[in-house]
Amino acid sequence: MSAVQLTYEQLKAYEGRSTSAAAVGKDPVNEPMIRHWCEAVGDTNPAYQGPDAIAPPTMLQAWTMGGLSGHTDRSGAYDELSGLLDSAGYTSIVATDCEQEYLRPLRPGDRITFDAVIESVSERKTTKLGTGYFITTRMDIHADGERAGTHRFRVLKYDPAVRKRDAAARTPEAAERTPEAAERTPEAAERTPEETAERPQAYRQPQVPQRPSASQRPSASQRSQAPDQPRARRPRPVINRDNAGFWEGVRGHRLLIQRCTGCRTLRFPWLPGCNACGSAEWETVEASGAGTVFSYVVMHHPPFPAFTASEHGTAAPRPQANTPRPHAGALGPAPDAPAPDAPAPDAPAPDGPTPYAVGLIELAEGVRIVSNVIGVPYDKVRIGMPVRLEFLRVDEELELPVFRAAEGGEG
Repeated sequence: MSAVQLTYEQLKAYEGRSTSAAAVGKDPVNEPMIRHWCEAVGDTNPAYQGPDAIAPPTMLQAWTMGGLSGHTDRSGAYDELSGLLDSAGYTSIVATDCEQEYLRPLRPGDRITFDAVIESVSERKTTKLGTGYFITTRMDIHADGERAGTHRFRVLKYDPAVRKRDAAARTPEAAERTPEAAERTPEAAERTPEETAERPQAYRQPQVPQRPSASQRPSASQRSQAPDQPRARRPRPVINRDNAGFWEGVRGHRLLIQRCTGCRTLRFPWLPGCNACGSAEWETVEASGAGTVFSYVVMHHPPFPAFTASEHGTAAPRPQANTPRPHAGALGPAPDAPAPDAPAPDAPAPDGPTPYAVGLIELAEGVRIVSNVIGVPYDKVRIGMPVRLEFLRVDEELELPVFRAAEGGEG
């Protein structure tokens, strides 16, 4: 589709247009759906059980969903607006946030109807993802004709930011050159060992984990836990050519940050190119390990056996180490154990799911990473709290960077 020029007035004209009117929920509020929802999120609130049960308020949108077959009563206004933006080059979309307002509880047997409109279209905005428009839809939800709540959903329709590519990387010769072939060039043959060691780590192949030494293997008490059942293991991080150097650093208790050799911009997590100038050339710097809690969440549900306190680990402090961002699936509660054979004094009971804090840590170098906050109870973590990098061995193969609240951090 050829690109077209849009005026903001064209987009503004869609505000207030209905996307569905007097639509009917496919099912009334019912106990089985409430039970499935509560089981999925681990919510045992007694208000959602028994003869006087109500539906969890956060299920508000669930009763309006169309399922795989969808709804047949949509007006087409939203699709028309989306198509108009597509034609102008704003072809990508990402959900940004939602807001819900609860006006009355929903109870089994309530029949759900709803009306939806395009509430607003923003002026053109420039974000790190690209330039585009925020579109907000508002859904007013009724139960047996009585207003029950409002659900707002916002997306960004955008034109992805163009990344400059190194001109050499676009040549057919560069496309055909493998890392191994690059090492066979005359220039490579003339490099000294020192020059070779200073090359960007992005060109190194992922390392195969080595067999752990005797000191790294689980202790006798760990091996004795649940002898009849294999112990649940944390999800493995995905290691590929782009991030292998980071995980190699973690194995050496070093937190490595990428730095563009063109514009000197630091970046984290690891990427194959610079967001600022597009250069594909980079080097690494080791983080000092100092940081502060920029933001955090406390994870309660769903419970996952590998993330309970029964999985003992040892945290090794590295005063001058740096912690890159691990794969999100690898993180979980980090028991604060002084030794492999002794449960941590501030760790929760070992036989059940445990709330734990996951923080967005701003490093002293200026980049931010996501990891667990340990050393204080989860409800004592605070924004601005100073933290220090450590490395936690969670099993015989996996070690993760975590952050311990600095002494006096609660104050």
